[in-house]
Amino acid sequence: MVIQVIVCIVLIGSVLFQSGKGEGLSGAISGGGAQLWAKQNRGFDALLSKVTKITAFLFVAIAIALVAIQ
Repeated sequence: MVIQVIVCIVLIGSVLFQSGKGEGLSGAISGGGAQLWAKQNRGFDALLSKVTKITAFLFVAIAIALVAIQ
C-alpha cells in the first residue's frame, strides 16, 4: 500500500507539471506567444509524458495486485 501511495503522488505530480496543449482560452486570445517558448520545454514535456505513462501503468498494476491479494 505504501508503494501505491508513492506511485499515486508521482502520478499526480507528473500530470500537474505538464503544460496544456492548447493553453485554454488564454492561448486563443493571446495568439501565438506560447509557440515561442514551446521549443525550449519540449525535452521536459517528453520526460513528463514518459513518467506519466509509466506511473499510470504501475498504478493500475499495483491496484490489481492489491485486489488480488485481498
